Amino acid sequence: MKQVKVAVAGASGRMGRMLAEAALGDDGVALAAAFDRPGAAFIGRDAGELIGVQSGVMIGADARAAIAAADCVIDFTRPEGTLAHLALARELGRAIVIGTTGFSSEQKAEIAAAAEHIPVVFAPNMAVGVNAVFKLLEVAARILSEGYDVEVIEAHHRFKVDAPSGTALRMGEVVARELGRDLDKCAIFGREGVTGERDAQTIGFSTIRGGDVVGDHTVLFAGLGERIEITHKSGSRMPYATGAMRAARFLQGKTCGLFDMQDVLGLR
Repeated sequence: MKQVKVAVAGASGRMGRMLAEAALGDDGVALAAAFDRPGAAFIGRDAGELIGVQSGVMIGADARAAIAAADCVIDFTRPEGTLAHLALARELGRAIVIGTTGFSSEQKAEIAAAAEHIPVVFAPNMAVGVNAVFKLLEVAARILSEGYDVEVIEAHHRFKVDAPSGTALRMGEVVARELGRDLDKCAIFGREGVTGERDAQTIGFSTIRGGDVVGDHTVLFAGLGERIEITHKSGSRMPYATGAMRAARFLQGKTCGLFDMQDVLGLR
C-alpha cells in the first residue's frame, strides 16, 4: 500500500511537533505539509527542526495549500481551528484525523455532517492503550453493574484548557452506556459543601491540573469492602501521535464516514 501523505496542523505546538516526529518515523506515512496559524513563531522553518532533524517540509501559514498537498490532515489544535480545517478538507475532498477535544454538541454535529462527504476519524484519545482501556471498561461495567459507585479521576498539565478531558468524558460515556444511563443526566462534575448522601446512579468526575502531567486517567468502581481501579498513564504524547498515524493509514481508500479509534483498532 502506498504511503499516506499527511498534513500536520498546529505544527509548531507541543502536539504538532510530536505528530511531525511520528510521521517522519512511520514507513506508511509521508509528511507532505505542516502548517500553523499566521504569525506563529516557527512559520518558514523546517518542521523537523523542532525535533532536531531536517524534514524538507517548511511550516507554512496557508492551511488550504497544506491540506491540498496531502491525502489526510491531522489536527490536534483547538475546536474553532479544527472546524475551519474540517471545512477546507471537505471542500478539497481530503480525509481528516481529529484529536482535538472540547467540542460542543453543535460542533460535534458539524463533524458528523462533514463525515457524510469525507472520511473522518474523530476520537478523544488516539493512544492504543487508552482505547484498550475503553474496551476493558465495557466489560467491567457489565460485571460491576450493581452495588458499585463509579468515579472518573483525571490529571493533566497546567496548560490544558478544557476540563474534564475528552478522554475522561469518553470513559464516562462508555460506562454509562453499559449501565443503561444517560451521562448528560447522571454526571457530577466536582463536589463542594454539604452534598448529602451519594446518589448511586451518578458518575462523578474529578479533575487535576498541574505541572507537566501528560495525562493520567482512572475509573474507580467502589463497592462495599472493595475497589476496582482501571488506570492509564501517559509518559509522553508519542502514543497519541503514533495512534493518529495509524488512523490516517486506516482512512486510506475510504470515501466518507465517521470513525473512531475503536474502528481503527478493530475493536467493534
